[in-house]
Amino acid sequence: MNKMSNAAPFLLLLLLFSVQCFATHDDNASPDSAVGGLSRSSFPKGFVFGTAASAYQVEGAAAEDGRGPSIWDTFIKIPGMEPNNASGEVSVDQYHKYKEDIDLMAKMNFDAYRFSISWPRIFPNGTGKVNWKGVAYYNRLINYMLKKGITPYPNLNHYDLPQALEDRYKGWLSQEVVKDFADYAEFCFKTFGDRVKNWQTFNEPRVVASLGYDNGFFAPGRCSKAFGNCSEGNSATEPYIVAHNLILSHSTAVQRYRNGYQAKQKGRIGILLDFVWYEPLTRSKADNYAAQRARDFHLGWFLHPLVYGEYPKTMQNIVGKRLPKFSKKDVKMVKGAYDFIGLNQYTAYYMYDPHQPKSKHLGYQQDWNVGFAYERHGVPIGPRAHSYWLYIVPWGLYKAVNYVKEHYGNPTMILAENGNLTLPKVLHDTIRIKYYKSYLSQLKKAMDKGANVKGYFQWTFVDNFEWRLGYTSRFGIVYVDFKTLKRYPKMSAYWFKKLQQRGNH
Repeated sequence: MNKMSNAAPFLLLLLLFSVQCFATHDDNASPDSAVGGLSRSSFPKGFVFGTAASAYQVEGAAAEDGRGPSIWDTFIKIPGMEPNNASGEVSVDQYHKYKEDIDLMAKMNFDAYRFSISWPRIFPNGTGKVNWKGVAYYNRLINYMLKKGITPYPNLNHYDLPQALEDRYKGWLSQEVVKDFADYAEFCFKTFGDRVKNWQTFNEPRVVASLGYDNGFFAPGRCSKAFGNCSEGNSATEPYIVAHNLILSHSTAVQRYRNGYQAKQKGRIGILLDFVWYEPLTRSKADNYAAQRARDFHLGWFLHPLVYGEYPKTMQNIVGKRLPKFSKKDVKMVKGAYDFIGLNQYTAYYMYDPHQPKSKHLGYQQDWNVGFAYERHGVPIGPRAHSYWLYIVPWGLYKAVNYVKEHYGNPTMILAENGNLTLPKVLHDTIRIKYYKSYLSQLKKAMDKGANVKGYFQWTFVDNFEWRLGYTSRFGIVYVDFKTLKRYPKMSAYWFKKLQQRGNH
């Protein structure tokens, strides 16, 4: 448990009082002045303000009501994998406390909630027998959201592949997963699609492929021995095989939706891709090429096939025969397999050409052949947040959105994740407020210049299980005492409440 969860009740009350003061201060002031010149009226009519989370991070109830284990349930049992042996077994128990969380979302004026459906909660064995108690939970959740005026944006998979499929055929490494994922997706379309109009297939498939199979940092923990403490794996080939199967799984699910459900249900379907902005360290040609390689290997790996029907030429040239190929039939299905693209954007790094021979060990990250830098001439790229990887770089969001607009035909986009991690001040999270204010301002700037962005989802609503960081880090705008599971909105939650105040159009 995080040591802050042991905070004395007096301290919590004191912090809560300061938040309430912020929330009630100067109610007669215009919403724009309260939130730094931003309000609903700053954005086009119908622009969606949402919040986001994932099943394994918030639901808990991991062994309740027939849910099967996921690869994360298995992975984190490895000794030393999690701070304080943390797990998602209880997490913040949204499985039982969903009404409380949805009520808070409504109170904070959010339009939408991007949650994920746990595949092993619906199909404990990955395929076959349906767990109707799991289905009943998502029906309750969706129905209550709609009752409270919150639009559901379900994501079908956020890292938590059923362990049964990992055991049966090595999960994402097998082409068998393509049909199994599409069957699961189709079941969800059929079951929830009368009320759900905004589907997403995967959250950050690149993270699954790279962290799961290149360095083994995420489940299922596979890699070559040179790149991590893994018992098995091949970093030279497995990330690319997994990515290929993820793209085919996504595209097959989209095809099923379009052929069988979209016309009647009148919904749309997309995918959520993470995108760090990579800025050349210098103006040199070599550093510009390095930054472009990074963008191609990061975002282009998934978005290029969906828009153009093939992997980026950079990847084809560097990875060669290790990179799987799309058949003509695949290309027809993959190209254009989206109604919208979700971008998860948090930070930016400088890239430079390392001017050194490639490593003798082949791997996905080695294939980039780039150097990472976090400062230029002694000046950091941005203030560093509590997390080791997160620098606050608002202009990176502008450049990332603009890049997708210019290189990928300006698709319909949502900013599907954006957030900041702070810890020491807990409820009094002014740094997080500055983060959101600056990033939203840059998003508006990109939209004013023509980027086709239809919504913004902050990450995340409640503090939760943060993958390899366990409960030691807090991304939520609602503080959770992990001992009592009591929720306390932070100052940032009230900032969003003012920002999202309705009636400003």
